[in-house]
Amino acid sequence: MKRFLTACFLFLSLVGAARAETDPVLARQVNAFVDAWHDDAANARMAYFDKMAKDGVYIGTDRTELWKRDEFKAWAKKYFDRKSAWSFKATRRNVYASADKSLIWFDELLDTPNMGPCMASGVIRKTKDGFEIVHYQLSMAVPNDVNDKVHKLIADHEAAAAKK
Repeated sequence: MKRFLTACFLFLSLVGAARAETDPVLARQVNAFVDAWHDDAANARMAYFDKMAKDGVYIGTDRTELWKRDEFKAWAKKYFDRKSAWSFKATRRNVYASADKSLIWFDELLDTPNMGPCMASGVIRKTKDGFEIVHYQLSMAVPNDVNDKVHKLIADHEAAAAKK
């Protein structure tokens, strides 16, 4: 509970320190960086992982997908051995920053050919060497009016897996 309250306090402090409108120059730089990161995956370039902090975390759509950068890199190798790993195209992105611009966070809507519409959020650290992704979380965007069907599919899948 103490960790949760600390995390909430930190988040609210960061939100309070955020500028109402992110510096447009910084927003363009962040957009270019994140677009290049997605493009690295779309073209199976290992530079994708160089854009992540060594202590970076990637959370995928499956509940088992919570990786540190190097674990994620090992898991994704089979995808990066092909011509394309995965393709995410941002259709909207909001960028926010701390007052000193050293910590940046964003949310984005994504068009993906394999999963359909997705949403993601990320945290970027600005260092003397440039940007690095510290945290990224991907989720499938499920329309509210089909949530009951998706929930049932997941429950049925988990029940079948538990029987094995």
